[in-house]
Amino acid sequence: MFVISVKSNKLKKIFAIAAVFAFVTLGALYYVSLKADAPVSKIGDINLSVTTNEERVLFFSQFGYTVKEEPTEVKEVVIPVEFDEVYNKYNELQKEQGFDLSKYSGARVKHWSYEITNYEGYENREGAVRGNILVYKGTVIACDVSSTEMNGFMKGLLQ
Repeated sequence: MFVISVKSNKLKKIFAIAAVFAFVTLGALYYVSLKADAPVSKIGDINLSVTTNEERVLFFSQFGYTVKEEPTEVKEVVIPVEFDEVYNKYNELQKEQGFDLSKYSGARVKHWSYEITNYEGYENREGAVRGNILVYKGTVIACDVSSTEMNGFMKGLLQ
């Protein structure tokens, strides 16, 4: 049998130090999680909150685009922890608009793609231009307009 005796004053000090350490650690973790979990809901006058399909359609109308009511594609993607050349180029496009995907490394996000029906020069080409958004916790964290044609284009919505 093994017995340790500790004076109650020492024991109180040890528990107090442990409690302070635990409190500080939990507080720091909470602060970091709040920072990471709270994407910006507005950039200037642009509303980035898109929790419903109606809000996603309205999001594109802020830029003068009309989209079909139903998305052409919805998928879940994981933002990579380390960006390859393609993600670095895409993130540069996003940074030009005020977004930064590196904040969401490792996060699962939704990719919504809508057909734009009134893109200048493409009005009569069904399915030729899409508006794409990446959504994290109901907020747009990246967006672009792209052509689905061979040698098409991609540009930011906010540019």
